[in-house]
Amino acid sequence: MVNARRDLHEQNRRSWNAGTIAHNSHKGDQAAFLRGGGSTVFPEELELLGSVDGLDLLHLQCNSGQDTLSLAALGARVTGVDISDEAVAFATRLSADSGIPGTFVRADVYDWLADAAPERFDVVFASYGALVWLSDLTSWARGIAGVLRPGGRLVVLDFHPLWGMVDWDWQITKPYFGDGPQLWAGGIGDYVAMAREGLVPWGYQEGVGEFTNPHPVHEFQWTVADIVTAVLAAGLRLETLREYPYSNGAVMGNGMRDTGGRRLVPPEPLPTLPLMLGVVGAKPAG
Repeated sequence: MVNARRDLHEQNRRSWNAGTIAHNSHKGDQAAFLRGGGSTVFPEELELLGSVDGLDLLHLQCNSGQDTLSLAALGARVTGVDISDEAVAFATRLSADSGIPGTFVRADVYDWLADAAPERFDVVFASYGALVWLSDLTSWARGIAGVLRPGGRLVVLDFHPLWGMVDWDWQITKPYFGDGPQLWAGGIGDYVAMAREGLVPWGYQEGVGEFTNPHPVHEFQWTVADIVTAVLAAGLRLETLREYPYSNGAVMGNGMRDTGGRRLVPPEPLPTLPLMLGVVGAKPAG
């Protein structure tokens, strides 16, 4: 039984539609960047994924398709799924304009997984802020196990749940153990404008200024144990569980410092914190 909160997902879709327009306004000619051999994926994703050449790869919550097409350029046959109309429309145009093939579908991830038969994939990938929008981790992981081929893998690189406890000034303001959906009246913010070259190293543009999102969003707080338990309950074998003391490109706190390679850490004198989490689960081969 799927216990997903599709009513809240629908509200989130509206907020993502508005936010996506602002985000892409800062990124310039992304098609030219990709055509020129540019890539938006970081070494950590590539390490967890391994070679994707010749593989069928499903990118869930793919946003505007930049990472999806970067993986297609490495030889994967890619399908991207996202709830945002604006994101999928942009990704479809980006595929055509860059000349990098990819299939993009607008759907709630739970609906897509339920209707996916008989499609099967070698890799299912999710990254950077995907998990907080999932209202039912157990059904999500079970649906992924259903579309993986034997021996296929789920690869997740996301922001660490511990980071969700602190506010912009690094003060603990939220519990680690979630107690239901959290409403954010301000909706999806312009995190690309906050990160600037951290997320747009090929040339940040000012684009939309002082963006205000009229649509609120609902997030779901999950612990590391919640995530791992969902993967195991779906029948996947845990291959990798990794924590990283830095964030790739994203700025979600005052005073973050770039230690090289767009790896951002908290300001001094704060101690190191786990800012990203990597999880790889494999479907048994037989």
